Amino acid sequence: MNPEVTDYIAQIKLPWQSEICSKLREIIHGAIPEVAERIQYGKPHFLKNGKYAAVLSTAKGWVSFSIFNAAALEVPEGQFEAGSGDRLTTKLTEGKAVDYELLSSLLKQASAAL
Repeated sequence: MNPEVTDYIAQIKLPWQSEICSKLREIIHGAIPEVAERIQYGKPHFLKNGKYAAVLSTAKGWVSFSIFNAAALEVPEGQFEAGSGDRLTTKLTEGKAVDYELLSSLLKQASAAL
């Protein structure tokens, strides 16, 4: 695990956002065992074989989580925003349950071809 990503999560001021980011990081590592981490554009990026697999970031009222290489994935309607290119993005908010199992499954599928 990259200490810069650890620091990024540690510096998040809102506890619920920090908790979600920590859990997302955990599921990314579980779904993509060979994942590499780096801070790029001020956000944690997760790569497999040098290609983007996922990115997370925080904003005032949510945690944004994007999965790359996701164009062919079937996803529940209304849970993801259409991202640019082959990216799926979801905004996770305080008090709303996060389906980490679904996110893990989607990550595994999307990263399989990377």
